This record gives sequence, structure tokens and C-alpha cells, in this order.
Amino acid sequence: MCVILDTNVLLGALISPHGPPDAIYRAWRAGRFELVTSVAQLDELRRASRYPKLKTILPAHRIGTMVNNMQRAIVLERLPHLPDGFDTPDPDDAFLPAMAIGGEADYLVTGDRRAGLLQRGNIGRTRIITPASFCAEVI
Repeated sequence: MCVILDTNVLLGALISPHGPPDAIYRAWRAGRFELVTSVAQLDELRRASRYPKLKTILPAHRIGTMVNNMQRAIVLERLPHLPDGFDTPDPDDAFLPAMAIGGEADYLVTGDRRAGLLQRGNIGRTRIITPASFCAEVI
């Protein structure tokens, strides 16, 4: 099973060590599923580590450790173009559906209700669900 974790889920795993995002991250580290990421997402994680509000609660070395761990995931170097007519309300999140298509993922897990991905429900074969739903169904 291949899974994509939205960057907000990955950061949530670092911020709250006892919530669903952390349980999902630990399940991946334990080999329960394959994680699909991309160069774009790894860059976003590095950028996020420099946000002032995150710098105060997350030391850079914790994000660095996560980025290093994610090098062991399936890292997509190039992402496919999204199909014609596929709109993403947040252009900064366009790499997520592209990862779903390019990585042939089974799940895309996101906690971002404003980006419009959860409302879609799926991208091709990829189901889009919340961290709590993923934990209830898979972990």
C-alpha cells in the first residue's frame, strides 16, 4: 500500500507526539506501508522549518531528521502534469495530487480542510482522507 502524507500531517507528527499524524508517521517508520513523497514536498518541509511560528516550537534538527528519514521513502523526482480541468484551490498544494497520480498512491492523508482536496474524496484511484480516518481504517 502506497500513502502520501500532506506536509501538514508530517508537521503535525512533530508538533503533537500523541495524535493521529504521529501514529501514522510511526506506522510508516515501522514498515506498515510505503510512503510516497517528492522533491517538491521535501523542499516544502525544509522551507516550513524556517517559518517563525514553527521555529519557536520545532527545532530545525527535528525537521532535518524527518527529511533524512523520508529519503528512504519513494521519492518522486518529477511530477506529472495534472489532467486538464483539474483545479486546486491552493496552487501551493498542486504537488499533492500530482504525487498521487505519479506515485499511484492508495491514500492521500491530509488535515487541510480549506485546500479542497478532502472534498474531492479521491484523485483517480487515490482516496483522500483525514489522519483520524486513516488511523481508523488502516492502522
